[in-house]
Amino acid sequence: MKRRRTAVLALVLALVLALTGCGTAGTTSESAQGVTKDSVKVGNSIATSGPLAPVGVPFKAGIEAYFLMVNEAGGVDGRQIEYVHQDDEFNPEKGKAAMDKLINDEKIFALVGHFGTPIVGATLNDIREIGIPAVYFATGTGILYNEKAPDSERCTFPVQPVYPMEGRIMTAWAVGEFDAKSIGVIYTNDDAGKDLLGGIQNEAEKVGGVTVIAEQVPPNAEDVSAAVIKLKNEDVDVVVIAAIQGTFPQIAKEMAKQGLNKDTLTTYVNSDQRMTEAVKDTVNGQFDIYSDAWVDMTKPAIKDYREWVAKTSDEDLSSNAYAMTGWIAAHFFVEGLKNVEGDLTWDSYIAAMESAPIQNPFGGAIDFSDGKRLGTQEMALLRMNPDVASGWEGFIGFKSIDDLIGK
Repeated sequence: MKRRRTAVLALVLALVLALTGCGTAGTTSESAQGVTKDSVKVGNSIATSGPLAPVGVPFKAGIEAYFLMVNEAGGVDGRQIEYVHQDDEFNPEKGKAAMDKLINDEKIFALVGHFGTPIVGATLNDIREIGIPAVYFATGTGILYNEKAPDSERCTFPVQPVYPMEGRIMTAWAVGEFDAKSIGVIYTNDDAGKDLLGGIQNEAEKVGGVTVIAEQVPPNAEDVSAAVIKLKNEDVDVVVIAAIQGTFPQIAKEMAKQGLNKDTLTTYVNSDQRMTEAVKDTVNGQFDIYSDAWVDMTKPAIKDYREWVAKTSDEDLSSNAYAMTGWIAAHFFVEGLKNVEGDLTWDSYIAAMESAPIQNPFGGAIDFSDGKRLGTQEMALLRMNPDVASGWEGFIGFKSIDDLIGK
């Protein structure tokens, strides 16, 4: 800890001295570490060994594939993108050490694709204290969510869905597409469940005239009957299962058992063939289950992704969701880089990221202006269908909250 604080302080002092020597903060390329006239160095720490390696390895390959494509085309403003990586084994202490090395030894310009809830939780305050741009966090943790980030937090750019924002979008689906006046929520007593519930309540309050009835269950609970019976007795219009994979099947099956046959929404995390397989025989068409989606593999950009990811990995990653998210992380960083005006500094890059919405190549646009740090802001809706290979079929295309509730 002492070493890290010392290193961080040294970096901050170095930047202050550099900026002072230049006369005006952020006006020369010498003031930005990791930047030369023909390169910009970025990096991250990912678990590429250990239990999470099956996620981290393809995620890294997706990042490498996108940067390879950009570099082969000449880079951005003549600069090649140099990508360096540390393996943190999904260990928070190792993640902190890796970030220290990336910033103070490797002297990267930006973090691209910070990976995993425990690592992000252990390092987010340091990132904000230092002020280094950090684009894409591979987690939905609510600590990234901010509707109007202060200057000290504007260096972070969440792209993947963040649970409080996804909860807000769930309310918009319920109101805008299902005409709900009352929303029943069964949520798990963990960060994911509570963050989703917070977002649902937040948007219901903004919309007005919508009642939210919430019932809590423990993660991986085997008996959720009391929560289901409560919502049945309340005769809610729509049910939201605000629980990730371990608890979702139990809640859906109990709803079928108790006859709570209401349209049901759930998080994108549950739009997995295994979830459909787990509940299809019990639910058996008694009610429809819908999930959010933030990535559409039918978008034209999938062609480029498949071409370039095949050049960076011996594995078949053509339909690998983790590799695709790595591709998305690199894409958002590059789009910000393209929008920089003048010399490339942390300040000019942050301003560029906020200057115009950035389109997800496989999804909706994200607007970072005015301090919005919300993660994905446009989502599609899938419907569970056991008769298709993925277990889910497209139902409604990408929409924002404003699209759904007509603000």
